[in-house]
Amino acid sequence: MTSLAPASFGAALQAARDAAGAQHYPEGTLYMVATPIGNLADITLRALQVLQFVDAVACEDTRHTQGLLRAYGIERPSAQLLALHQHNEAEAAQAVVARLAAGERIAYVSDAGTPGVSDPGARLAAAVHEAGLRVLPLPGASSVTTLIAAAGLVGGAEEGAFVFAGFLPSKAGERDAAVQALAAEPRSVVLLEAPHRIEALARALAVLGERRVTLGRELTKQFEEIATTTAAALPAWLAAGRDRTRGEFALVLHPRPAAQDDGAEGERVLRLLLAELPLKSAVRLAAEISGAPRNALYDLALRLREKRID
Repeated sequence: MTSLAPASFGAALQAARDAAGAQHYPEGTLYMVATPIGNLADITLRALQVLQFVDAVACEDTRHTQGLLRAYGIERPSAQLLALHQHNEAEAAQAVVARLAAGERIAYVSDAGTPGVSDPGARLAAAVHEAGLRVLPLPGASSVTTLIAAAGLVGGAEEGAFVFAGFLPSKAGERDAAVQALAAEPRSVVLLEAPHRIEALARALAVLGERRVTLGRELTKQFEEIATTTAAALPAWLAAGRDRTRGEFALVLHPRPAAQDDGAEGERVLRLLLAELPLKSAVRLAAEISGAPRNALYDLALRLREKRID
């Protein structure tokens, strides 16, 4: 998080009380609170107000959240911070439900961004709904919408539509299969990735050829970087700078261009895929990516295979 002295948020806390203090905050309610993804100034006034008055704050990491609250000048005893993360979410959710049923107001925050979006929180919200209790969302920072706003996603059959795919599988075979499925998706696709896997993801996406990709690195932070390139060029872009594989990543595949009978592009994509995939799979995927006729690509693949055998 971008560091700011706690005292600098004194006016913000008062502004939160003035702007949001008179609003209705029902008892027995779970407040899903979005927190900054990097820049502390991206907190909302309503989030500050809720984090000040709720009976307890459930959170992904109690130490991280304690530090976040103190950065805003909000002091809470450790007993009011409840650990709820991916490893204990089902069990911890029931404890939260019991407290809500007793009339408490509880906020939930993940380490950064909007809870339940590639972060814990979805199971908690489902358990609260199942118990017949209320979930009240407080919108705020999200790497997904942050990157979409900067990417300039135009063109394609469904302009403005997007699919959130999150983190692809870590195993190479499963990741490649997921990329094959994404190749047929005409809408924009948002992905997330960790620094130690970004290069592997870039290599997997390279088979998408000339499809445009916008990458956001360290969004909202001091060394934020946003760049647009092609899927084929993404591995080289990452390799061109030592710092380009550091930090947290969000990526968006731009909409797939309208299908065109482009023999040259189809052949280029087919040659790349034949080096990694069986013939039928390579032909199917090349047709989906390039828009070239599948029959023509199949005949070309047979000719290319015969040349290799000769």
